[in-house]
Amino acid sequence: MQRIRVLVVDDHRIFAESLAAALAAEPDVEVFAAGSGPAALRCLERAAAEGRRFDVALVDADLGHGAPGGRAVVPVQPVPEGNADGLVDGISLVAGVRGAHPGVRTVVLAEKDDPHRAALALQAGASGWVAKDCSLSRLLTVIRGVLRDETHLPPALLTGVLRELTAARKHRTESERLVESLTPREREVLRCMVAGLGRKAVAERLYLSPHTVRTHMQNVLGKLGVHSTLAAVALARRAGVGPADLSGDGLAGDVVERGGQLA
Repeated sequence: MQRIRVLVVDDHRIFAESLAAALAAEPDVEVFAAGSGPAALRCLERAAAEGRRFDVALVDADLGHGAPGGRAVVPVQPVPEGNADGLVDGISLVAGVRGAHPGVRTVVLAEKDDPHRAALALQAGASGWVAKDCSLSRLLTVIRGVLRDETHLPPALLTGVLRELTAARKHRTESERLVESLTPREREVLRCMVAGLGRKAVAERLYLSPHTVRTHMQNVLGKLGVHSTLAAVALARRAGVGPADLSGDGLAGDVVERGGQLA
């Protein structure tokens, strides 16, 4: 019998221990637990390196707001203990798992229904959103369902989540339209801004004068309808604009904004 390998990620010690023990009682489930995002990521990496990948990660929506320091719970199977540095919240962890371990399905465990956060979780790559007080049989149904590529949401959340996703898509479409209004050179400048380059670094990279780059940046802000580089970068990311490739440039880290003004 092939066992389902489940990783419980929750910094509420009693809840995590109880859930892990209940799941471990199932003959086809093998359970590990971690009490922080970094501990979970290390566990996933180690399991992948050993050829024993996890199938499902159950992630606390409020990860990082429980036990002091986000320290790991006492696990059913031992995993490395987390530390107080670099704590990862639940939805960010979902995105991290999707990026580094796309074969692992993630299900978010939440104290309460929240359409906005549930939509964010799905956009980050979650396969389900489940109440922490749901029955064990319900949770097992979700775990087995996501392994069949199903997406699980409480019925009461469905309308709200669809509304949130539709609004997000509309917002993205508007951002894409604004970005399309830029000239090719202005898009190059915008990608440099997304990469975190300031005016001087952009000028060096594109072989332009700082004055010309400043003009391009001002045009970008005007066409996007924003008043700061930070707002321009946020809009660009919504539109799917990626950063300029800085490989070998050594230019990353320049200041892009000081007090809301172009650097």
